[in-house]
Amino acid sequence: MKKYEIRDIALAPSGHQKIEWVKNNMPLLRGFEEEFVKTKPFEGIKISLSVHLEAKTAYLCKVLAAGGAQMSVTGSNILSTQDDIAAALVEDGLMVYAYHGATAEEYERHIEMCLEHKPNIIIDDGGDLVGMVHGKRPDLAEEVWGGCEETTTGVIRLKAMEREGILQFPMVAVNDAQCKHLFDNRYGTGQSVWTSIMANTNLIVAGKTVVVAGYGWCSRGIAMRAAAMGANVIVTEINPVKAIEARMDGYSVMTMAKAAPLGDIFVSATGCNHTITVEHMLTMKDRAILTNAGHFDCEIDMAGLEAAAVEKMETRKNIMGYKLSNGKMVNVIAEGRLVNIAAADGHPAEIMDMSFAVQTLSALYIKENHKNLKNGVVDVSAEIDDVVSTRKLAAWGIEIDKLTPEQEKYLNSWRV
Repeated sequence: MKKYEIRDIALAPSGHQKIEWVKNNMPLLRGFEEEFVKTKPFEGIKISLSVHLEAKTAYLCKVLAAGGAQMSVTGSNILSTQDDIAAALVEDGLMVYAYHGATAEEYERHIEMCLEHKPNIIIDDGGDLVGMVHGKRPDLAEEVWGGCEETTTGVIRLKAMEREGILQFPMVAVNDAQCKHLFDNRYGTGQSVWTSIMANTNLIVAGKTVVVAGYGWCSRGIAMRAAAMGANVIVTEINPVKAIEARMDGYSVMTMAKAAPLGDIFVSATGCNHTITVEHMLTMKDRAILTNAGHFDCEIDMAGLEAAAVEKMETRKNIMGYKLSNGKMVNVIAEGRLVNIAAADGHPAEIMDMSFAVQTLSALYIKENHKNLKNGVVDVSAEIDDVVSTRKLAAWGIEIDKLTPEQEKYLNSWRV
């Protein structure tokens, strides 16, 4: 079995430097690493991981390896892998199959190579490892005890498999943990999306009209940060309850058809395909900026745009301009892929510290309980959220109140 397939092992020093930086800003994972070096909870266990392969993910891999896990690693997006990070992990003895700018065929090959060591636990981001096991490589399913899914889109895919009765092992919906989606999806996405857009465009946000598609937790963070920087925010939604929430949070709410002519910057975070279509683009302002903050590159109809464009040119690094038949141009950042990770460094380290702490404890939960779990989507236990939140507060040096015995009795009684 091939040990790695990366771009250039000579890039490792830069990768080590990046990993060391995030390690110093991820106290929860640092604490697990210190414990795992002694206890080796994953000794002899094989883990395959497919997550955006940058420094924070690399440190998660090193923490699991410190606990004894045999790690096989790949990326979850063809543009989010950082080649120096991949090289650093190879130098640290991990099996790595990923490089930046892989073709669709190379990406699929890397997913399969990551699974070749027959994992006991899968850590997924978007569901590509699980999809491969249930599609092209069903022979591997017998070895899999279960796994964890990092993101909204992946959980949607898993629940669809569960409804069809084909999911062959338990998968913990890490995305649905309170210590994941309330912070990672909202504050992490909210900051990292705008960090990327501003860095890639060198344009101001204040005074612009920003159209945010969807009003889930990711979109709430995106809208919140845009408004805080002085943008006029429009939200589009299909869910009437979420539309009311957006309106009461102070945003304009309308259809994408009505919003399209008004927006300067568009951010889609719906988890659905064709949220922004060519028909919408034809009504947009000249040089409108289109971005996607959902996992897959189908939220903006890129195939339709490629076919409809009469001219295509790079207008700035990471930005492609498409001239349409009406003479107007739309600018798309990062090929319509995840703007915050395909064209930047992704979520802040402190945010991913919480998410990856949930991943770590969920992987332990699978290891310890897989024999008693049914095949299907498994909720993150309240105990895991409690451990992560308590450790996070401790890392900040924050103390909070505790219920007295009298208060506990009061809250558990029907008598006033």
